[in-house]
Amino acid sequence: MRAIGVIRHSPNRRVNKEEFEELLRSAGYEILAIVEQTREEHPKYNIGPGKLQEVKELIKELNPDRIIFANPLTPSQSFNITKELKIDVIDKWQLVLEIFEKRAHSKEAKLQVELANLQYELPLVKEAIRRIKLGDRAGFKGMGEYQTQQYLKHIRYRMGKIRKELEKVKADREVKRKRREEVGFILVALAGYTNAGKSTLLNALADENIEAKTQMFTTLDTTTRRFTINGKRALITDTVGFIDDLPPFIVEAFHSTLEEIVRADIVLLVLDSSEPWREIKRKFLASIEVLKELKALDKPILVVLNKKDLTSEEELSDKKKAIEELISRKGITVSGIASISAKERDLKELYTALEEVMFTLPKYRLFEILVKEREKVPKVIALINSIGEILDVKYGETTRISAYIQVGMIKSLTKMGVELKHPS
Repeated sequence: MRAIGVIRHSPNRRVNKEEFEELLRSAGYEILAIVEQTREEHPKYNIGPGKLQEVKELIKELNPDRIIFANPLTPSQSFNITKELKIDVIDKWQLVLEIFEKRAHSKEAKLQVELANLQYELPLVKEAIRRIKLGDRAGFKGMGEYQTQQYLKHIRYRMGKIRKELEKVKADREVKRKRREEVGFILVALAGYTNAGKSTLLNALADENIEAKTQMFTTLDTTTRRFTINGKRALITDTVGFIDDLPPFIVEAFHSTLEEIVRADIVLLVLDSSEPWREIKRKFLASIEVLKELKALDKPILVVLNKKDLTSEEELSDKKKAIEELISRKGITVSGIASISAKERDLKELYTALEEVMFTLPKYRLFEILVKEREKVPKVIALINSIGEILDVKYGETTRISAYIQVGMIKSLTKMGVELKHPS
């Protein structure tokens, strides 16, 4: 597919042209031209009428298949522009959804993408019906009034059905999550801007080889793998990448996946440290906005500066200081900052930071474990080492073990015939 891209920069905020071009390429488009304009949003066409005429001339010259706007379009703007240009017109979010459709593999991911598409189409169909009633023969995708009305009913019915199916997936995931907590796993979620290297980090932590491409939105399917932090059992989950101004309809559609972040014990917010500071700052703040939307900012968050192998030590140090200053200025609470190279599997700083955070979690409490049967002591110590941290062991007729353990593991220990007390 051949496309002409259109970017409208606001006087006080520029659209990232490189990112828009990368989105186009990720969706499989051949970029014929990029038209740019700086002005306030035109209520009818988004861009100015003069610039619209310029696009019209380019269409005659280059014969594209589509015009793609880097800015979100209102349903009214979408119809007005299509009517003027007489060519298929989509905006940034429809472009993102096209990429999602290409990347979705699991049943859950496909349902989430379909729900997001239907939520995107809903206001367009309503606008088409409004225009038909006003005498404008602008149906939706060539449909007449009756067909458009029927399609609106179908959208609402299908959205309801998908939400019910996703609720079942959510319930199944909740059962698995509780079971994981009961057997002593720390739940860690990867979050961050698309293409920051989250999948590569999952591979490095879990010693896996899951496909990780340098493309936008490679991961749509939730992936969970085991790893250990100094012998402690943990699970790492990769989630869909963020992007600037992620709209509510995409957040809602992918809520069951993004909920892995909400339910996690620790969130790793991954940034690409090899990028210029202005990009790191932009993507960090965009990610914080999504975490805020998810109500996940109260969790322990570790900022992970990935790809340190692609930048100098001095530059990395400067960026780390800049992140610290930005965090302080914005009043954001984070539990630490770690510099790593997921590709080179250099994760020392991250392991240290994770271990420091782990025992501050509410699920860990200090207990005194009493073991009366001497032959059970080695097994009890081995179990505690896998789920907590032993502070002291006093051997005797009754062995007394002082340790931080996960509350969810109390049952497992009592089944071994030991007694647990809160130290006075």
